Amino acid sequence: MTIAFGVAIYFVIWWIVLFAMLPIGVRTQEEEGEVAPGTVASAPHLPKLLPKMLATTVIASIVFAGVYAIVVHHAITLDDIPFLPRFDRVQ
Repeated sequence: MTIAFGVAIYFVIWWIVLFAMLPIGVRTQEEEGEVAPGTVASAPHLPKLLPKMLATTVIASIVFAGVYAIVVHHAITLDDIPFLPRFDRVQ
């Protein structure tokens, strides 16, 4: 795995994890009873982005370590995945 490929994979994993983390613990302005003028009632109230970004970085690092182990050390091969067709190796 090259450095550029590793950075690209980490970036993609980080964004996927971030989008999974964003809705956790968010309350709307309507639920808090403080709707700011000019915003919709469903807008988030104090989304706490910095802690979510830090948690995203930790979780994405753990996921990337797993992906790195699979890719570099061949921990899982295509033959290990059930229900895939088996092909003979070409010499």
